[in-house]
Amino acid sequence: MAERIHAGNFDSKVLADATFALVDFYSDSCVPCKRMSPVLAELEESYAGKLYVGKVNIAYEPELVEKYEVSSAPTLVFFKDGKEIQRLTGVQKKADLEKFISENV
Repeated sequence: MAERIHAGNFDSKVLADATFALVDFYSDSCVPCKRMSPVLAELEESYAGKLYVGKVNIAYEPELVEKYEVSSAPTLVFFKDGKEIQRLTGVQKKADLEKFISENV
């Protein structure tokens, strides 16, 4: 299951790590976010060791929401070598995410 991250550990978990990371900016009350949760869990399992998956609850992390200019949930932000390389908003198809991940791992 994706690790919940916060402002205090975001840099060490996502930016400082040289791996490929997917951060899910979500809300507990967001139905589309709930639909994405099992998809992200499957991706985390399929790409274990190659992809870090973290979750940021937008209700509790306004600093990260502002820094990354997140305006809706779910927002999926991909990072590679500490830099944002892709951003997707709303429910995404697993196949589309797998294609993007495979191209960038």
